[in-house]
Amino acid sequence: MANRLKRRLAVLGLLILAALITGTIGFTVIEKYPPFDAFYMTLITITTVGYQELRPLSQAGRIFNSFVIVFGVTTMFFAIGAMTQTVIELELGEFFGKRRVKRMIDKLDEHYIVCGFGRVGRAAARELQHEGAALVIVDRDPEKVEQAIREGLTAFAADSTHDETLVEAGIARAKGLVAALGSDADNLFLILSAKNLNPALRVAARVGEENAEGKLRRAGADTVSAPYAQAGQQLALSLVRPHVVQFLDLATKNIGLNVCLEQMRVGPDSELVEKSLKQIQLRRDLGVIVLAIRRSKGEMIFNPPAEAVLEAGDFLIVMGEHESVRKLEGLLSGVHA
Repeated sequence: MANRLKRRLAVLGLLILAALITGTIGFTVIEKYPPFDAFYMTLITITTVGYQELRPLSQAGRIFNSFVIVFGVTTMFFAIGAMTQTVIELELGEFFGKRRVKRMIDKLDEHYIVCGFGRVGRAAARELQHEGAALVIVDRDPEKVEQAIREGLTAFAADSTHDETLVEAGIARAKGLVAALGSDADNLFLILSAKNLNPALRVAARVGEENAEGKLRRAGADTVSAPYAQAGQQLALSLVRPHVVQFLDLATKNIGLNVCLEQMRVGPDSELVEKSLKQIQLRRDLGVIVLAIRRSKGEMIFNPPAEAVLEAGDFLIVMGEHESVRKLEGLLSGVHA
């Protein structure tokens, strides 16, 4: 809509400018008017203000002025009509657009809200979209909202630090929220508002200053990420431990192989409950490696021993090919894939 409006205004501006230039040149050449008088004569003619001629026109001047009246006045009327149409389209488009977005959000459940569609917000949204998650984008900048819509995302322009905005985004039904606003203060205020509206919400926040990380966590953020610090650390690691970085890229970005890093919950109905890793032989039967077990009480066991017994509510951090991981997910949930 914004691009179409810009093109329409550009065309109208060029038409009006062409009428003014043509009239100015014509009155200067035909009637020997000074340039400013010629411009003024053209302006009062095409705007139909009704002023009299600056000086009596010759026969040729009247013929030319008739052309200016027809072309110039038509151009002005066309410009007024086009502008009126544009305003009406914008108002109606905004009204119906908001209603359409509201209907889409009202249908969502267990979705994610991404607040801020800058570089961090875009990366988070694309990863969530890649995982097949339903999400809503909220940003103050209408241009960023348009970009999100062009990428097939549900988005609307608003200040996400306001409670009514979060309510409109369906925060009561949301599963998680990404706080990726431009400042730590805004993210802090957003987290406080979000947690107040939905205490069970899982929140991941972007932090700019490292000393603000503790404040965001105390406000209720479950995960806090410092993108610039992490980027610097990864650059350094790529120089001193390049193979480690290559492995992490392979595991997290699916580079080169059909391999993924996944977490999955052990369901109470799973046949693997109360069995040890040695008994179920995931690596032998499915080709899946168990990197860690997060117990239901919060304890994290890295590189768990073969004697580790799975309990209902545990989470397994595993790596393997997509098809094998999906089969394991079925076993852990109690539903065979």
